Amino acid sequence: MIVRTKEEVILVVSEQIIIALAIVAVIVSFASGYFLRKYLAEAKITSAEAEAKKIIDEAIILSEAKKREGILETKEECLKLRHEMEKDIKERRAELQRMERRLLQKEETLDRKIENAEQKEERLVRQENEVAKIKLNLEEYYHKQVKELERISGLTTGEARQNILAEVEKNMQPEIMSLIKEIEGKAKEQGEKKAREIISQAIQRCAADHVTETTVAVIPLPNDEMKGRIIGREGRNIRSFETLTGIDLIIDDTPEAVILSGFDPIRREVARLALEKLIVDGRIHPARIEEMVQRARQEVETQIREAGEQAVFDTSVHGLHPEMVNMLGRLKFRTSYGQNVLKHSIEVAHLAGLMAAELDVDIKLAKRAGLLHDIGKATNHEVEGPHVTVGVELAKKYHEQQEILHAIAAHHGDEEPRTIIAVLVQAADAISAARPGARRETLELYIKRLHKLEDIASSFDGVDKSYAIQAGREVRIMVKPEKIDDLGAIFLSREISKKIEKELNYPGQIKVTIIRETRVVDYAK
Repeated sequence: MIVRTKEEVILVVSEQIIIALAIVAVIVSFASGYFLRKYLAEAKITSAEAEAKKIIDEAIILSEAKKREGILETKEECLKLRHEMEKDIKERRAELQRMERRLLQKEETLDRKIENAEQKEERLVRQENEVAKIKLNLEEYYHKQVKELERISGLTTGEARQNILAEVEKNMQPEIMSLIKEIEGKAKEQGEKKAREIISQAIQRCAADHVTETTVAVIPLPNDEMKGRIIGREGRNIRSFETLTGIDLIIDDTPEAVILSGFDPIRREVARLALEKLIVDGRIHPARIEEMVQRARQEVETQIREAGEQAVFDTSVHGLHPEMVNMLGRLKFRTSYGQNVLKHSIEVAHLAGLMAAELDVDIKLAKRAGLLHDIGKATNHEVEGPHVTVGVELAKKYHEQQEILHAIAAHHGDEEPRTIIAVLVQAADAISAARPGARRETLELYIKRLHKLEDIASSFDGVDKSYAIQAGREVRIMVKPEKIDDLGAIFLSREISKKIEKELNYPGQIKVTIIRETRVVDYAK
């Protein structure tokens, strides 16, 4: 138990009182602060409300003023727009009135023109009726005059017209012939110059070799003993060979050589290859002969195909049917008057293409037609008909276009050429066939053609003598001057040329020269 003194008790009590007073003071201060702040806040709120009310009142007054100002401005703008619209309307009304007046004037003018046109139409109708009456009267008068003239002259209208035309033709013949001669001279000069230029350029740019082939082939032998082995026992080898190849094997006194004879060049080539293989092999008997002939046939077929493909490549003609390419290759073993037909066809293709380029024509089409123009010669004797007809049928069979068919059909003049391509192929064919050394002709046919040419020229009245010169490429005709005049000589040359074209087959062209000579002889005594 703690015993405190009076002073300690008083001190403790005084401390407690001080603490209590402090607490009371704090509480009082908080309360007074609270009430003070509340009072101040309420006062501020009241002041703020008053200020806000004042601002609102001022804003209302200001808005009312602005509103009144806006209404006034809007009214002023509306009045301004109204004045402008009224002004514009007045101007438009004035313009419409002016246009209306102009339309009325034009309408009045149009009415007057229509009225005048109707009046003119009425006058024209009256004039047409009068003209018709006059025409009818004139026709009646004309028929009466014609009948009267026929009665007086004793000739009908047709007879009189024929007489007049005959008289005019007779009187105008010198002038007509002179004009024809002048026009022909100019046309020939220009045409020949251009044609000569085109053809010469084509020929100069296309130089093809010409190979002369015969119907026989000579096979060299290593020695004469090989002849006996080729003949075989009792001739069985030679019989077997000739049966398999279809070619005659001629063994005579020619030293170290045998001859293969046959008109079919493909068979002759097969026989040549087979015999050369047999000679190299040395084993010659019927079975070996059959084997070698079969191998030779395969080699020749390969050569044919390669030759066709090479021809197509050389001429740049693509898209041909494989059978047509094979047919072209067969032309390698065909000749025409000693000229190789495949080389001739390639040359014609190049010539036609070169001339087509000069004339700005389809070059590919011209080359294609030139390459295929002699395709009918690739067939053998089993196919009947001329090579032109056969060629057309082959080209049609393998779906060549119509221009190619026509060019093939017209290249020998069996048809009249209707296209430029056909004319170019015809010209190229003549150039290739007619150049010196390209073809050879038998002496009998050559002489026969010369006689025929002279006979055609001599068959015309007024011809004194005719001579075929320059290997049949020109015929010179001497006429009787008392029967043929200068104009008649022009007519005669034309008629002879036409008859030669109609009756004679010849390569290239034939020049017809008429010579009219007047000789006057007198003697000085």
